Amino acid sequence: MTILELFLLAVGLAMDAFAVSICKGLAVRNVKLKHALICGAWFGAFQALMPALGYLLASTFSRHIQSIDHWVAFGLLLLIGGNMIREALSKKEEEPTDASFKAGAMFLLAVATSIDALAVGVSFAFLEIRILMPVLLIGAVTFVISAAGVKVGSVFGTKFEKKAELLGGVVLIILGVKILLEHLGVLG
Repeated sequence: MTILELFLLAVGLAMDAFAVSICKGLAVRNVKLKHALICGAWFGAFQALMPALGYLLASTFSRHIQSIDHWVAFGLLLLIGGNMIREALSKKEEEPTDASFKAGAMFLLAVATSIDALAVGVSFAFLEIRILMPVLLIGAVTFVISAAGVKVGSVFGTKFEKKAELLGGVVLIILGVKILLEHLGVLG
């Protein structure tokens, strides 16, 4: 994967955290820099940790399914992206996020928004991608986007939440299709 592709993947993965950060910004009456830094740190750390865990888990058995690894990567990215698009297009209103920035509340949100990154880590193992740079990039991009999301939420409200999730889903699906087409020899 190129740096641009990794960056786009990182942005796509960060969209769930961005949406939650927007909600956090909405829930806090007086947003301060510490609120943005807390969201950025929790979401960035977990978005970096989860692909590393997925990579470690999958690397133990990836050599056994190497002949279909590109299909697995494609399927995981398609499922993750499709789910993000479904949620973005859903008319169902999500429960409002509370204003708490305490460790317990942030831990649950960070885990919930980074499960898809675990699956991406599995894909990285199948594709034999070196994990350090993607993990650092995903964590850094998520930190910045989540921190910005708190401010965006306090200023603009829910206007961008669904659009961000939709964009993230589309990016992940496009990357999955690209991986599949490259391994099938359709793309050079």
